[in-house]
Amino acid sequence: MRKNLISVPEFDQLPAPVYFRYAEIDAHSHACPHRHAWGSLDYVAHGVMRFEVDGQRFMSPPQYALWIPPNTEHSAYNAQAIVYRSVYLDAAHCQHLPPRPVTLAISDILKAILSDFARRDVNIPEGEADQRLAQVLVDQLSQAAVHRCFLPYANHPGLQGVLAALQRQPGDNRPLGQWAEQAHVSERTLARLFVRELGMSFGEWRQRLRFLAAIEALESSSRSVQDIGFDMGYSTASAFIAMFQRLACCTPEQYRRKARHV
Repeated sequence: MRKNLISVPEFDQLPAPVYFRYAEIDAHSHACPHRHAWGSLDYVAHGVMRFEVDGQRFMSPPQYALWIPPNTEHSAYNAQAIVYRSVYLDAAHCQHLPPRPVTLAISDILKAILSDFARRDVNIPEGEADQRLAQVLVDQLSQAAVHRCFLPYANHPGLQGVLAALQRQPGDNRPLGQWAEQAHVSERTLARLFVRELGMSFGEWRQRLRFLAAIEALESSSRSVQDIGFDMGYSTASAFIAMFQRLACCTPEQYRRKARHV
């Protein structure tokens, strides 16, 4: 399958202490490994973001953003089209942000500022009002809740096999015990591996995976919410909708309508 190359900034220094970028990126696009002297906040208004940063894989939905500290190698791949936003921060603005790559929860205020700047195509905040908004954004970032990763990955070989199989088929409803048999460990051992390696239970990890897969399905197809829910392993549409609403704070149909108007 042919992949499209995502352009990366060619300037050696930031044009401004806080610099904004926006793009609508096609499906099956990638950015080659690169690094730069500034920090970056990478966010998707719609879609699922896939990055590899300093040897770690990150996948995030629109409620979260990826923080990449200065001089940290990173690359990206997008299976589906995304609406991309990024903020570049000079070294002075990075002092109060994490020194390692992390996922940050994005507040409604921060989303609104990014949306407003993107709509007006503001790269460098120049007027007093825009400079104040940029400062609010920086303040919001320093207060954002830090998460290790929305969908973490594991180094344990047995656990990697389970995660890879679930990613190929998110709707697989086999219980933990059957996955333990496949990994040649006890059910209790596999449960402990999930908590130790991923920081969450098997059920929570699989639910997050299904949520990300559902976002991509809602945006890339016109199939019904019920059909997508069945594909994700839910026996009823109401159970799927309840899961999606808990994680997205909107129903699948509301999310789909918002995506079409971005």
